[in-house]
Amino acid sequence: MVDSSRGHSTAPGPGPSDAPSARTDAPTAPTGPYAGGVLLLLPPSEGKTAPASGRPLDLSGLSHPELTEQRRRVLTALLAASESGPGALGLPASMAGAVAANVSLLEAPTAPAARVYTGVLYAASGLADLTGTARSRASRHVRIASALFGMLTPADAIPAYRLPPTAKLPGLPGGGTSIAALAPPTSAAMSAEEPGLVVDCRSGPYIRLWRPRPPTEWVCVRVVQLRDGVPTVVSHDAKHTRGLLTGHLLTRAGRMPRTAEQLLGAAGELVGTVLAGLRLEPATGPGPRVLELTLPA
Repeated sequence: MVDSSRGHSTAPGPGPSDAPSARTDAPTAPTGPYAGGVLLLLPPSEGKTAPASGRPLDLSGLSHPELTEQRRRVLTALLAASESGPGALGLPASMAGAVAANVSLLEAPTAPAARVYTGVLYAASGLADLTGTARSRASRHVRIASALFGMLTPADAIPAYRLPPTAKLPGLPGGGTSIAALAPPTSAAMSAEEPGLVVDCRSGPYIRLWRPRPPTEWVCVRVVQLRDGVPTVVSHDAKHTRGLLTGHLLTRAGRMPRTAEQLLGAAGELVGTVLAGLRLEPATGPGPRVLELTLPA
């Protein structure tokens, strides 16, 4: 069920009044590429599938070209650090092969990000296999956070790489992390898109790349499971559930949500199949609202 207790509001899914023209008469309406629309933010996956063939990486061909120079700096720093082995990236010796492959990233074949990222969330979302309207929705509305590239679309052609978000790369100012280096231009680029709603499925380190600000509605997705009647935060199932939510929003017959309340209504369509319930929590200070999805016991 959709829980509207403690002041949490509910609303039906988007209807005709949610057409893009509904907000254009507002005197301060945003005018960015996604003005008033929704962006779904995903984390990258730790597991990646290396493309068997494909063109080499072309940084200038990626989305958000204003990030190109900083991407180049981060990539150069990663190549240099990887020559010293996994320890330079804070990784165990068992990752030596993956880190050695980093050294050849400029020559490695690429594939769409939706196919390179292959973790639990991506498998559940079906992002790589979308067609028609759902695929068009994903191209327009999905953004993937990356410690190497800042922010990507599902169609951006990238190689498989290994870079923990907490790794400090000596080639960056102050020996800082790639996230710290990429955050300023990524934040500026994403803010310029002026989305009305951000549905955030990212994990902690990647949130630092961009923290949406008002008037954008920022909603983080939290997943809990009922254990002995008590909601308990889960990890593996959380990734899977966020993937299912992403796939549902992209493939459902209704319009993409444009407000937090419409998101609640759209997610509520999963109650009884995937979910036992859900609720929308208010924001605390400048932080996000939280859409809590409850899995059955």
